[in-house]
Amino acid sequence: MKIAVIGTGYVGLVTGVALSEIGHTVSCIDVDPKKVETLSKGIPTIYEPGLEELMVKNMRENRLSFTSRHKDGLQDAEVVYIAVGTPQREDGSANLDYVEQAARDIAENINRNLIVVIKSTVPVGTNRHIRDLINRHTMKGVQVTIASNPEFLREGSAVKDTFHGDRIVIGTEDQETADHLTEINRPFQIPILKTDIASSEMIKYASNAFLATKISFINEIANICETVGANVEEVARGMGFDHRIGPDFLRAGIGYGGSCFPKDTNALVQLAGNHEHDFNLLKSVIEVNNKQQVILLDKIRNRFDSLAGKKVAVLGLAFKPNTDDLRESPALVMIPKLVELGADVIAYDPIATERAKQVIHVPVSFTENIRDALTGAECAVIITDWPDIKKMDLSTYSRLMKQAIVFDGRNCYSLDAVQEANLEYYSIGRLNKEQAKVG
Repeated sequence: MKIAVIGTGYVGLVTGVALSEIGHTVSCIDVDPKKVETLSKGIPTIYEPGLEELMVKNMRENRLSFTSRHKDGLQDAEVVYIAVGTPQREDGSANLDYVEQAARDIAENINRNLIVVIKSTVPVGTNRHIRDLINRHTMKGVQVTIASNPEFLREGSAVKDTFHGDRIVIGTEDQETADHLTEINRPFQIPILKTDIASSEMIKYASNAFLATKISFINEIANICETVGANVEEVARGMGFDHRIGPDFLRAGIGYGGSCFPKDTNALVQLAGNHEHDFNLLKSVIEVNNKQQVILLDKIRNRFDSLAGKKVAVLGLAFKPNTDDLRESPALVMIPKLVELGADVIAYDPIATERAKQVIHVPVSFTENIRDALTGAECAVIITDWPDIKKMDLSTYSRLMKQAIVFDGRNCYSLDAVQEANLEYYSIGRLNKEQAKVG
């Protein structure tokens, strides 16, 4: 089947590559000619494990192409996916400007009936609004049908999630469209839920809000654990055995980030408010996360009288491992505050350094060599649990640092290993023996 995908960000690029991998002919459209030029060379513009190999393979087999011309990309397309960004406005609501522009571009460049699938995360009611917008501007006699097909991809494992997801949600107004999209997605061999459009739109927001709630909940439990001397990892393990709760998303740390959870939780609060519903629970989730992102700062302040002139190694910049995405990363909050306290910050990340240089505007050094970051540092602050950080020989801290003091925002190491390595160690929701004695 001939498919067009508008937008080549995380969702659009992964979607286009995946659809070509299961046999469809896919044209990915983006308004940025430089981006299209890079993609046309087989070079992904995002870091995502496994993506480049699939891109190159399907481009060679002539099932995947890229263009900045809507007329060329939409030619003969039977189905068009809209996968552009819906960034957060100042009031927390979703900005639909890019979705609406994609709709106008579709209307101006098609000459046949087709299905438009909205993959972007959008508030309830957007699909019908986009359907009406397109149909108002298409040539006479051309009609589009609309469908909601939200994505549930995790950055860093988006390719894996596409081919091994829990479900595919298809929201439509008629059975024929639902059946058509079912056939498109059948090769993925993932359970398909067919529902109405409004429910499909809400499923995405509700899912992310629930997962964000689990994260903020366990972080609140972690903070209580430190007060009473309990170990949050043992608490979470005991909770996770209960099948009604499950073990996933019960890892204490310094909060969630990325392109989805912060944006979608705020958007759902705003959506509820627009319908005169005060979503107090989700407001609290957001508040807890905002505080959690700087909780290490309190630990650092309690340990040091002053950071003035001290070298501080920040380990990890991306909001999670296996991605170069810094959106809503705790690093963007922590680093300016450390600099404000007088620290000489050197930041390490194996992938996200170049992106970090574009968005961090305080005096800070960057390195892609973790040893450079640690050498001579008076403390280390772990923001991202990259595998090389988790697997590092803990004696490295003592050998390279001026003082082997580690503030671990991701609980990368067992307390027994820390004790054996003789580190001064502060984590989330766990007290080592020295801290317990002081408490």
